[in-house]
Amino acid sequence: MAKKLVIKVTAGADAPERCSQAFTVAAVAVASGVDVSLWLTGESAWFALPGRAAEFELPHAAPLPDLLDSLLAGGRVTLCTQCAARREITEQDVIKGVRIAGAQVFVQEALADGTQALVY
Repeated sequence: MAKKLVIKVTAGADAPERCSQAFTVAAVAVASGVDVSLWLTGESAWFALPGRAAEFELPHAAPLPDLLDSLLAGGRVTLCTQCAARREITEQDVIKGVRIAGAQVFVQEALADGTQALVY
């Protein structure tokens, strides 16, 4: 198993099952001791804002705020620079612990030795 896991989430409330799967896999990996970097892109970008994860609902799924909290505590959460700009989200707007970074950083993380990258 890879020692590092980079997960890019492209879905939000528009594709709730795909979104939930990404957060769940990331949170389980963190709980298993894996170094996890979760990237919020596309519609998942909104979850970088306070309170937005609490608005997400999917029956029979772990609550998104709990998953996000575990990722912020044990992994890294990054909001895509372009996705943030398109939604007029700034560093002052995001939850504490969420960074904003671009494609260069994503590629660097995804191609690092011992890393597995997943896209949802």
